[in-house]
Amino acid sequence: MATTGKTMKVFEELLENPQNRLVEEAVQNGRIPIAYSCSYVPEALLMADKLFPVRLHTPGIAGTEIADNYLSSLVCSYTRSLLEFTMDERFDQIRGWIFVPACIHMQRLYDNLTYLKHPTFNHILDVPRKVNNDTLIWMVEELKMLADKLADHFSVDMSDASLKKAMQDWNIFAGVIQSIGELRKKPHPPVTGTEFHQIVMAALASPKDLILPYIFDLKKELGEREGISKYRARLMVVGGHLHDPEFIRIIESQGGLVVADRFCTGTIPGFKSIDVNGGNPYKALAEYTFSKTLCPRMMEEFDRRLSTIIDTVKEYKVDGVVLEIIKFCDLWGVDAMPLVTALREKGIPVLKLEREYRLGSEGQLRTRVQAFIESMGK
Repeated sequence: MATTGKTMKVFEELLENPQNRLVEEAVQNGRIPIAYSCSYVPEALLMADKLFPVRLHTPGIAGTEIADNYLSSLVCSYTRSLLEFTMDERFDQIRGWIFVPACIHMQRLYDNLTYLKHPTFNHILDVPRKVNNDTLIWMVEELKMLADKLADHFSVDMSDASLKKAMQDWNIFAGVIQSIGELRKKPHPPVTGTEFHQIVMAALASPKDLILPYIFDLKKELGEREGISKYRARLMVVGGHLHDPEFIRIIESQGGLVVADRFCTGTIPGFKSIDVNGGNPYKALAEYTFSKTLCPRMMEEFDRRLSTIIDTVKEYKVDGVVLEIIKFCDLWGVDAMPLVTALREKGIPVLKLEREYRLGSEGQLRTRVQAFIESMGK
């Protein structure tokens, strides 16, 4: 595998804290961090004026003893981890919270946050569960209400011109991330799946303008790096929230090379560009949100999810798919059964892994990945 360069060490360092030094720098300069936990929140909307988005993650979470007093043990460990860090004041610089009622677990997190911490800005973005003309209008209205609320509460400029500038800034950021992701299509990619996930997670948890110079530096370094040739199988990881790059590192330690992803914080479909040429920025943001390969919370979109995975397998020359699901995730738990069957019917090997949000059972994970790779004759 590739040797970690100096810029990669920057991304590793930025992932050590849920509020990294770039977040602290932006706050010191008078900017306003807005936390979110779901990809249906269009980040560009939160990049207007002095705002910047921070993707919620809990690096190094050791347990959820405090959160377990308020949330059932049957609530997913990601949700409980977020409440744990919140109660432990690990998100003390966050000025606003935005949630999507993607599942009942996240709704309970919103309720408990409101009850226990009384944040001055705590908003539910009510994303529709279907995609059609009527729900597009609904989504436009939801985004407009959110923008108005942000403008009133934080005295920030949410005009059409401000939003279009933010959308252009997002497109620059997303474009360079995608250009690095394209390198993974090569027979010998210059970047591992672990490194790529570190880049993405650090970028989502940081002000985009402050981390962008590091991303450009890394892209230059990758252009001079020798490609990776020592691997047994090219893998794609599919599923919901996956924040810890160590999960991918363990997969790659067994000879797999993760060359593609389709999970909440991955690049397929999370880093598409937004059309900035239309007259209504809210409609552009709504169309952008609905153009993503929608997760299982969306009804009637299974075929689109399946076709995206199949197309990606072909495009990236993937040998097998690893489907990772956080324990007690109802949405992915239900979706996984027909998804595994459909992929295997297409001749695509699939390994289904149920896990906790916090990395654990590393030995078992290594054994299962190794057996999966061997089952493909690699």
